[in-house]
Amino acid sequence: MDQVSVLAASGHPLQRAGAWAVAVLAGCPTPEAVGPDGLDAVVAGLVADVVAAATASKDASRYDWWKVLFALYPNSKATHSKRPSDARVLRPAIEEMFAPDAPGAGAVWPCTFCGAASAVVWSKANLPLFDTAKALNNLPPRLAGWPVCRGCRVAMWALPYGAWVTAGSASVLSCESPDAEREFARRNVGRARKLMQTGFNALQAGAKPEQVVLAALRDAGGGLCASTLWSFKNDNQEPWLRVTRTRRAVPVFLERVDGNAPLRRGWRLLCRSLDRYNPDTGRITGGRGAAARLVFEAEDGRSRPLLGQVHRLLSDTDAALPPGDRRALGALATAYAKEVFGMDVDVEPVARVLAEWIARGTSPRGRLAEYRSAALNDYRLGMLLVQAHFRLQLDGAQVQAAGPEAWKPLIGRRSRAWELRMLLFARVCELLQERGVAVGADPASKDEAEDEVEDGPVSARPGLSVPARLDPAALPCPALPRPGRVRPRPVRRSVARTASCSDPGGPVRVSVHRVAGGCVTDCL
Repeated sequence: MDQVSVLAASGHPLQRAGAWAVAVLAGCPTPEAVGPDGLDAVVAGLVADVVAAATASKDASRYDWWKVLFALYPNSKATHSKRPSDARVLRPAIEEMFAPDAPGAGAVWPCTFCGAASAVVWSKANLPLFDTAKALNNLPPRLAGWPVCRGCRVAMWALPYGAWVTAGSASVLSCESPDAEREFARRNVGRARKLMQTGFNALQAGAKPEQVVLAALRDAGGGLCASTLWSFKNDNQEPWLRVTRTRRAVPVFLERVDGNAPLRRGWRLLCRSLDRYNPDTGRITGGRGAAARLVFEAEDGRSRPLLGQVHRLLSDTDAALPPGDRRALGALATAYAKEVFGMDVDVEPVARVLAEWIARGTSPRGRLAEYRSAALNDYRLGMLLVQAHFRLQLDGAQVQAAGPEAWKPLIGRRSRAWELRMLLFARVCELLQERGVAVGADPASKDEAEDEVEDGPVSARPGLSVPARLDPAALPCPALPRPGRVRPRPVRRSVARTASCSDPGGPVRVSVHRVAGGCVTDCL
């Protein structure tokens, strides 16, 4: 005889994440495979964890799990400020929440999530991101809440096990691959168990839910698969919801990275560039979570793209990256654009022209800075290409000119054209390093030496005769400030005034510069 299913994974992201958590806790392959006995076992463990967290002292590790429950169910019986502190008194109230519907209980309604018959209605006190029973315009007609069957009630409170939780928020996954959803829930169930035992302080610093999603997509196997990450906070003051998505080709890109040594090297460099040191705790926050977040695109458009981060690394002229690292980062950016965005444009002809133009300059560093300022702007990049081609033609350089077809995708105002311009920049940096073009800062350069001479003391300048004593206040120039009579006023730029004076060494010219906080006198 087939086992009766008491649980189904609906399309609601919170209920679906909780249903997968129940399946993992019950040891079943899918939520639909959970039977009555398995559901009863999950309920027993769920009630024990809730009661232990609700009655724990504030310095206990279990209290951190109560913080998680409070962030999701702030008005429930387990998190209310007036809840009983005795576990024996609180347990019956928690068990009642997940009790089966009594036979002949009266009117029944279809469950809000799965459509099964239910005689119990819930509202915001037990359902994250739902309205209270006072919001009559949003509730079902003539009901004081939303009907929820027993299986979905258990799933909604198993949600913290299958979600990536913090002390104030939670993140759940919706994915086209059921294997990835199960893997995401399995990893988070293990993390929840560790959290109950050790608290938040023992968890890995800097870990992100996006990192767990990528790991789940890797374990689920390659293939086209879109995923959505729902991150939310459900307190009584400022609840919020943030939605981020990955493109369907991201698993293919991850599979290619895992099977290619240069791409793996580029990914490790990207992660290492995002490491952060916290001086308060003395711990290093790993960059793997931050790198995984670059693959996700926010629904509101406020997200950092992966190609943008690679562009910042390559455009940092002060960072001495070895040629192998630059090639690895460039290969990573090219693979991401090709696999995820479907961009297969050859930027090599334009990159060679720009690299030749930069290398032939009297100051390659200056030309690289000029290209950097125009690299991401369509019009300015087009003007720079005109200048570079014209200069190379006049110099008689033996380099093949890039044709109009190579220019078109880079200077046109098209969607996602900025990614191509970033890839172009990455390839130009590679070519410059392959040719050994020096663009690093030279502290002993001629320009800096001249600046040091100009900014140095007047007595150190050769060819100048400086009087032993010179009082600016004694000069017969009405425009010069006198100490104690005129208060110097800070200005943005220096204003020079000259006056003549005489001294035993002969006539000199004095320049008084008004600067912030006073006056500076130079003898010219």
